[in-house]
Amino acid sequence: MSPVPTAAALALGDDALVLSHRLGEWAGRAPVLEEEVALANIALDLLGQARTLLSLAGDEDELAYLRDERAFRNVQLVEQPNGDFATTIARQLFFSTHQHLLYGQLAVADGPFSPLAAKAVKETAYHRDHAEQWTLRLGDGTAESHERMQRAVDGLWRYTGELSRPVEGLPEIDWPSLRASWTSLVTDVLGRATLETPAGPQSVAWAAGGGRQGVHTEPFGRMLAEMQHLHRSHPGATW
Repeated sequence: MSPVPTAAALALGDDALVLSHRLGEWAGRAPVLEEEVALANIALDLLGQARTLLSLAGDEDELAYLRDERAFRNVQLVEQPNGDFATTIARQLFFSTHQHLLYGQLAVADGPFSPLAAKAVKETAYHRDHAEQWTLRLGDGTAESHERMQRAVDGLWRYTGELSRPVEGLPEIDWPSLRASWTSLVTDVLGRATLETPAGPQSVAWAAGGGRQGVHTEPFGRMLAEMQHLHRSHPGATW
């Protein structure tokens, strides 16, 4: 098997790590107890993926807790604040659909990420289904839930273009095909949820991105400070 491409391991690992932390912020704050458990389980799945991927690139603890903001390679979508529940669900629908398609391609490729992808594709299928069901419930629910879900979709859409930009070290991925499948699947869910699909590539809002190059949005710095605080405050501590 070919050597693990460090850039790809960092990119995919950072995606999972950052979204795991964002979902973990719902602990004690979810709208119902069932969602408290569901979001925690999804966060743990992502954390497991992150640990495996970051360990392929180096020491997982050092990479998670000692890197500065510009050294992280996650897409900007996953670092966006939770907002209300509709915002969290829209973010999850966009990302889990992408991740499920990505790992689906990696699982059948003869590459260094195949073993991880074979397991992760099953996890992401659940993540995607969870987000889809909530999108349908909120979009086709009350007038307020519909309005909140549409606002979340519109607000996060600008970050989705970065999902299909090629990642260094993943030559086996057919990025145009992935984007086409993602667009078809997401548009179908939004349509069934009676939600409008935002403008496509012709929209100026589509251009947001830069996370793969270490360019992040303002909320990410605050999130990173919180995530790294304990480790940096007590270097070398054991528990």
